[in-house]
Amino acid sequence: MDINFNKNEDFNKLQIASLRKKLLKVYKGGGDSKIEKHKAKGKLTARERIDYLFDKKSKSIEIGALAGDEMYKEHDGCPSGGVVVKIGYISKKQCIVVANDATVKAGAWFPITGKKNLRAQEIAIENKLPIIYLVDSAGVYLPMQDEIFPDKEHFGRIFRNNAVMSSMGITQISAIMGSCVAGGAYLPIMSDEAMIVDKTGSIFLAGSYLVKAAIGESIDNETLGGATTHCEISGVTDYKAEDDFDALNKIKKIIDKIGDYDKAGFNRAEPKQPTENPEEILGILPKNRTDQYEIRGIIERIVDNSEFEEYKKDYGKTIVCAYARIDGWAVGIVANQRKVVKNGKKEMQFGGVIYSDSADKATRFIANCNQKKIPLVFLQDVTGFMVGSKSEHGGIIKDGAKMVNAVSNSVVPKFTIIIGNSYGAGNYAMCGKAYDPRLIVAWPSARLAVMGGEQAAKVLLQIETASFKKQGEKISQEKEQEILESIKKRYDAQTSPYYAAAHLWTDAIINPLDTRKWISIGIEAANHAPIEKQFNLGVIQV
Repeated sequence: MDINFNKNEDFNKLQIASLRKKLLKVYKGGGDSKIEKHKAKGKLTARERIDYLFDKKSKSIEIGALAGDEMYKEHDGCPSGGVVVKIGYISKKQCIVVANDATVKAGAWFPITGKKNLRAQEIAIENKLPIIYLVDSAGVYLPMQDEIFPDKEHFGRIFRNNAVMSSMGITQISAIMGSCVAGGAYLPIMSDEAMIVDKTGSIFLAGSYLVKAAIGESIDNETLGGATTHCEISGVTDYKAEDDFDALNKIKKIIDKIGDYDKAGFNRAEPKQPTENPEEILGILPKNRTDQYEIRGIIERIVDNSEFEEYKKDYGKTIVCAYARIDGWAVGIVANQRKVVKNGKKEMQFGGVIYSDSADKATRFIANCNQKKIPLVFLQDVTGFMVGSKSEHGGIIKDGAKMVNAVSNSVVPKFTIIIGNSYGAGNYAMCGKAYDPRLIVAWPSARLAVMGGEQAAKVLLQIETASFKKQGEKISQEKEQEILESIKKRYDAQTSPYYAAAHLWTDAIINPLDTRKWISIGIEAANHAPIEKQFNLGVIQV
């Protein structure tokens, strides 16, 4: 291995170590003291509840672990958005679990909490996955009620989704394991079945204090809405559980009885490990985001047997399209290329730029995968479409639009891995969040923005200096450099994968070595939902 490989490897290992350190802090929720108070009530934490539910030694993935990261500092933060969401296996059946973290502001709903819950429901709806709600929440976080209550994609959309999922035949089970108040009370009761933990679980539209204030009635919370009340008097809940373990065991038994599902029929063979060492990804992936590397080297370390069949290998070289298998699943891979290659006698540097011929190739490949019912995997390291008079005269906008059209109308499940840059329209054409990938994750090396920090800072600098000049102020070179550095620092912070994960523009930041697991679990989830639409590009410019 050369010296650059070792430098890259060291850098990427440090990136992964930083990710692990941040996640370990996030996993603490509200912190040790809040966890102690929570357990003193005889309750398990949200993560302990999910771990107990999932089959031992089975694989799982967590959605939105970094949601809310560095947000709401004036409210002491909201680790993981105050809710834990995981896809895993219960009684050998793949499910998605949503568990309120009551150590974070008593499980109150921040704006990002609502967004994360809706993302979990979206995954359940798209993949027709059973969804389990472990409810332990004080309801909407009142200081921010205007950002969580009234809009279409806010709190109330969750109950609308409950009703839609029920009509679709998607299993929903709720366990009330703590507080469940006000509008939040509808979530478990709109599920197919609901259980409540005796003495720790409670559910009501208004608690005892509000009842006293509203109608003058004096009553305690347990009598008002505890397990005995709702299992023996109101009939609101279906099962009474002695404690957390009993409730979780009941869920396991219910899931165990669910019948098999109609499969989409995606092709799967015997899974095989890559023959090339996956850990070498960390040495191949460059430390500097402008350096060149061979994307095929990354693909070889992700796919089964390190084998893939490349489509139109010698045409449209800034995108690699290939058929392969990942953990046995047949996939179509669309990946950006970042290397210097020879095109006849001329050397061309492909810094993740999409040219017209590459867009044309990718469009055809995406159509082929839809026709063959093969899930698509996008490996993003893209700086955008090629610009300049030659490209414009050659119709780059038209060819780019065709690729965007194919991605938009694709009916097979799509999975996006952002391994490097994800800029501008390149993000869209390579199936960014706006184009409905079933799962979208980033490596620690990812950057998401409308353009690179250096270029954006120079554009913004021109705007700022022009504004100063209009006001009659002269800008020295030193002042200009100071403004440039300030803009670049601010812009770079917003392009960080952590910023994207905090806002749920991605589902997770993952260790590159976990990529196969995420894609495999994602395709298995997608296999629950047969494809009901035909692939149709609609009207396109040819």
